[in-house]
Amino acid sequence: MVELRHSSSLGNRATSSPMKRDEDSSPLVPDRQSEDHDDRDRHSIRDRSYSRLTFQSLCPYFGDDSRVSPYNSKISLFLVFLVVAAGLIAVISIVRRLNSPYLCEKDGITLHCPPVKERPSLWENPYSATTSWKPCAELRDSEISDLPPENETNGYVFIHAEGGLNQQRIAICNAVAVAKILNATLILPVLKQDQIWKDQTKFEDIFDVDHFINYLKNDVRVVRDIPDWFTDKSELFTSIRRTVKNIPKYAPAQFYIDNVLPRIKEKKIMALKPFVDRLGYDNVPSEINRLRCRVNYHALKFLPDIEHMADVLASRMRSRTNSSNPYMALHLRFEKGMVGLSFCDFVGTREEKVKMAEYRKKEWPRRYKNGSHLWQLALQKRKEGRCPLEPGEVAVILRAMGYPKETQIYVASGQVYGGQNRMAPLRNMFPNLVTKEELATKEELDSFRKHVTSLAALDFLVCLKSDVFVMTHGGNFAKLIIGARRYLGHRLKSIKPDKGLMSKSFGDPYMGWAPFVEDVVVTHQTRTGLPEETFPNYDLWENPLTPCMCRA
Repeated sequence: MVELRHSSSLGNRATSSPMKRDEDSSPLVPDRQSEDHDDRDRHSIRDRSYSRLTFQSLCPYFGDDSRVSPYNSKISLFLVFLVVAAGLIAVISIVRRLNSPYLCEKDGITLHCPPVKERPSLWENPYSATTSWKPCAELRDSEISDLPPENETNGYVFIHAEGGLNQQRIAICNAVAVAKILNATLILPVLKQDQIWKDQTKFEDIFDVDHFINYLKNDVRVVRDIPDWFTDKSELFTSIRRTVKNIPKYAPAQFYIDNVLPRIKEKKIMALKPFVDRLGYDNVPSEINRLRCRVNYHALKFLPDIEHMADVLASRMRSRTNSSNPYMALHLRFEKGMVGLSFCDFVGTREEKVKMAEYRKKEWPRRYKNGSHLWQLALQKRKEGRCPLEPGEVAVILRAMGYPKETQIYVASGQVYGGQNRMAPLRNMFPNLVTKEELATKEELDSFRKHVTSLAALDFLVCLKSDVFVMTHGGNFAKLIIGARRYLGHRLKSIKPDKGLMSKSFGDPYMGWAPFVEDVVVTHQTRTGLPEETFPNYDLWENPLTPCMCRA
């Protein structure tokens, strides 16, 4: 091409001047016209050769001459068509990614996700994976009590079960275990009123006391009240001399033998305070862990009216469409307190963020400090999967798993932070979403409203009976539900989302729907409550496999 431009300019300069043309035509001057003609012919031949070489290198299916084979022409056109089509697809893909930075299209407060084909194992775990273990912590008729007479025990142990219903439940299980370790008599635990729950519920308002005492009669002696010979009952709550304090978290059995037993033998009756998570898991004898399971899954039984109402609610969930349907229970932890305590950042208006910052500064001043470090902390916690899932995020995950729009969902939660606007994406994607207040009449629930823990017990049982249970964040409620469903045979699915992986996907503006669905399905194949071996410092309440279950 350089040669072509060069010869063309020479030719133009050679013919641009009339004087030059006259000189060239003079008989006194040698005739150079033939030389110029020969030179142009040489350039022309070279140009044609170069052009033909270039064309052949680009289109090898053409022959050396100007005539083109019809067969080769069709192949070339086909190749050109493929290149154009591939380029068009690439352009469309890029435009879609630039214009749709989310996995699902958002229309106001409505999410639109592509449909996903329902899978055969959508509602239950594979049968073959759930038949290798069976529960074995129940009371056996052949067991003989080895308890000494009441007046020969080492003394009396008394605890306050603090927190919400499920934290209280764990405390009660631990109290029975500690009484067994100390060979002491357990005074029926008191359910302490909490600043958050503000509830005056007593043990007998929730649990069947007679069943509790009788079921444990071969393991631990339990009495309903402080013995009559101890006249000043208020002293038990206020006297330092009657209280064992500073028990470390997850203390081993030996700690109680070395530090608590001598004081019980001396004073005959002692209160243990505080008593939240004050007994370890892997540093106590296996029979003690099995006893805790016996308390949790067999001895602690809700009152008959609570059990009956839960059965009614579960039945209504399955028959809402006038036909028998499975239902999902969703434990949605997105209350204001949980959002604040998480110190995570969530989508919202600037006004919402300012109010949340003020709330955190008031409730947790030491952690808040001046607030300058919170943004980096929020990013780190989300990356590690330690932030609660938002309702909209839960909706996208469930749709990716294959649950259709018609899925019946029972929601167990407190008042969701952000109200209806925050719930709208989940409710729009799964409109058959209800709470116990929508399933039952006001009159039916009135008898349970006297005690907050009674309402929590209804949620607990309806979630326990569901075909699929989904948790969105940690907590004692979810741990106990998942553990109980595992103890019952691992058949019922208990989905524990991988929040770390999900945060990466939600944070990727170019994540496509198909790879996201694949990631969700593959990742959660092993997160559905299947048998899972225990490990050091495992959580007994979420995974009771080794100490409380036996090989089938």
